[in-house]
Amino acid sequence: MNIIFLTLVRTSDIQGRGIYKDLMRKFRDEGHQVYIVTSCERRLGFKTGLTEDNGVYILNVKTLNIVKTNTIEKGIGTLLLEKQYKSAIKKHLKGITFDLITYSTPPITFTNVVKYLKRKNPEAVSYLLLKDIFPQNAVDIGMFGKNSVFNWYFRKKEKKLYEVSDYIGCMSPANVEFVLDHNPEVKAHRVEVAPNSIELKNIIVEPEQERYEWVYIRKKYNLPINRPIFIYGGNLGKPQGIDFLIQCLDAVKTRLDCYFVVVGSGTEKSKLDDWYVRQDQNDNQAVKVMSFLPKEDYDMLAKYCDVGLIFLDHRFTIPNYPSRLLSYLENRMPVICATDKNTDIGKIAEENGYGYWCESLKTDDFVSLVDKMLKSDKKAMGEKGYEFLKQNYLVEHTYQAIMKHFK
Repeated sequence: MNIIFLTLVRTSDIQGRGIYKDLMRKFRDEGHQVYIVTSCERRLGFKTGLTEDNGVYILNVKTLNIVKTNTIEKGIGTLLLEKQYKSAIKKHLKGITFDLITYSTPPITFTNVVKYLKRKNPEAVSYLLLKDIFPQNAVDIGMFGKNSVFNWYFRKKEKKLYEVSDYIGCMSPANVEFVLDHNPEVKAHRVEVAPNSIELKNIIVEPEQERYEWVYIRKKYNLPINRPIFIYGGNLGKPQGIDFLIQCLDAVKTRLDCYFVVVGSGTEKSKLDDWYVRQDQNDNQAVKVMSFLPKEDYDMLAKYCDVGLIFLDHRFTIPNYPSRLLSYLENRMPVICATDKNTDIGKIAEENGYGYWCESLKTDDFVSLVDKMLKSDKKAMGEKGYEFLKQNYLVEHTYQAIMKHFK
């Protein structure tokens, strides 16, 4: 089959790691021809063009800056995406017949591109990988009001995207339930779980080498050798509830029985940095805040930590399901989830024995879970998480969820 995938995620190297790259490689390895249409922001200085990388065609579309930019440019850039993507497809993928049209949120502004592709390919299946329920997530955390013109406009866009999608693949059961409850016009048979997933890397390391790497990594990042390390890695923006994260770090900073590492970047990172630099070196015995690391470096650091942390703003009514969970499970780490009450990420972790959950409101609740985790069999919990990953969150599972519609 010929497959086209529309995404905002930069895809310059198909051999790199990530939920979309891993899935597209799976399609390639199963014998399909894959075409990825991706944003190439103006800051990168490249023109729109088609390249080939390890058997996958990548159409880079020059756009305005969409991420890590001011609100005005992000807004205008998002609105221009449809026109820019459609124009690039017309020019560079002319004459190619597609069997599967798949695309991810964000953004929700691909509707006209999908409509165009469906007109050109009437037999094609359109499949939405729903990773972001916008605009409700923005309303939840106060980016704009429920009765604002922005919510009205983007809600119309959201419904049109659902309408043009033959199937909607959601990250978890709670996501399926939310879409159906809030969009009664969407038929239940069109909505299903197509989870965040990865290609598992089975790299065998001898115990002696593993011990050497463990010591090397901890010394490289100036981390304690003799304490369990709790790690948070990923985006540090409004959805993560950075104020609560800071409160939690402040509550544990004097501990000597564990250590906390935060690695990432995002719009709220400066808040965390400001808090961190104000800490007295003698007072802060247990927290380290680091800047963004390249994927390979982060994966190596995570491999030699002990517990993964997930934070989400307590105000969310939508069930987010952060993909950073996959890295934790792959590295056999149990997790602590401090989130809103609507996501099922903590519920699933507790039911399957690989983590604990609390609402992201009271720091005492988080500290209690830290205490509970330190008393738990972290290795056994990590193994349960790894097995759950193998049974539910590999690219094979997402691939089969999509391909069953062609049988």
